[in-house]
Amino acid sequence: MTTGFARRDISPHDNAADSPGRWPTLWLAVSLSMGSAIALGLARFAYALLLPPMKTDLGWTFAQAGAMNTANALGYLLGALVFPRVSRRWSAGALFVGGCAATALLMAITGLLSDTNALFVQRVATGIASAFIFVSGGVLAARLATSSPRDAGLVLGLYYGGTGWGIVASALLVPVSLASFAPAHRAHGWQIAWFALALACVVLSFVAGRAACRIDGQHVLHKGSADAAAIAQRAAPMRRYAFALAGYGLFGVGYIGYMTFIIALLRNGGMSESVVTGFYLLLGVATIVSARIWSKLLDRMRGGQALALLNALLALATLMPAIVAHPVVAFASGVLFGATFLSAVASTTAFVRHNLPAAHWGRGISAFTIVFAFGQIVGPTVIGWVSDGVGLERGLIYSACLLAVGALLAAVQRSLTPRAHSVN
Repeated sequence: MTTGFARRDISPHDNAADSPGRWPTLWLAVSLSMGSAIALGLARFAYALLLPPMKTDLGWTFAQAGAMNTANALGYLLGALVFPRVSRRWSAGALFVGGCAATALLMAITGLLSDTNALFVQRVATGIASAFIFVSGGVLAARLATSSPRDAGLVLGLYYGGTGWGIVASALLVPVSLASFAPAHRAHGWQIAWFALALACVVLSFVAGRAACRIDGQHVLHKGSADAAAIAQRAAPMRRYAFALAGYGLFGVGYIGYMTFIIALLRNGGMSESVVTGFYLLLGVATIVSARIWSKLLDRMRGGQALALLNALLALATLMPAIVAHPVVAFASGVLFGATFLSAVASTTAFVRHNLPAAHWGRGISAFTIVFAFGQIVGPTVIGWVSDGVGLERGLIYSACLLAVGALLAAVQRSLTPRAHSVN
């Protein structure tokens, strides 16, 4: 698969002397991570904060409210399926920038809608744009990691951990917007928050877009070299990493149940607005710092062990607030969840880097993104349906069980070729 044109080739044998320097590389990773802040932190997870007022205003059930995140995941799946084809025509940097611009526009459009069907369509479209950001950003982050082998795990963690910046921005923007500009008596008062989130997307797009263009120019495979590499090095068939894919699919089901309904659970438990805002802020900060916590694990573990460990920790974090309704337990859950869940995503990119030739990274990342999207399609609606019947607590317990099964499946996955395609 080709992803564009460049001034030099990537080689697994590139050394640190050829890299632009450690700190500039890490800064590029942080800047690029503003794309993941847009794709997930703002475009997807901010909805958890807006779900309660939207549900009340529009008369939704929990299943309907969950279906909005299912719609977003459906778009994400469509974007992931299309990405390998469109990446043959446009570079990863161009797709990344286009995805950022489209997401910002679609977020603003949300502030103009109140019809459930129209919102459903909008969430699908936003999911497509977000997938372009996330998959192309993952490819760019993998290439950037190649230029700094000793910090490869940290670079990937920084990119995916950037979602935390979006979560923090959402935690600050949504309550302020609702309190300052959307009085309780105003119909559809939640709409103003979507405009605030769209503005944040615009600002972050400039930062992330510049980084993407720079990485695209410095580290993209040359077209001819990529074609030759793809022919010379066949990627392992997906059945050889089916356990990792299955474990990641269940991660998608379990984690999105938590991220969709945790705010509603805390509010139903009688926790104040300040406690809920503090919880979400803490979760976002933990996500940001998670890059440093797990970077060495991502470098060392070449099979599914990293994903297995992270899934197990997420199962515990999801179970805690479902069993004990107390602010301290909720905060502990948020810290553990935030410090773990995006590293599970990073672990799959690390797996691709360790086990597939560079020319097939886009294909491998797309495969994981597709099963991830399938999980996210199932998760919100099923957990919402369970929650309508037996309560939000039971819904999160089911999410935790699925994450635990995902951990067991990932633990079975072994490295495909222990050292053959490593770029570390």
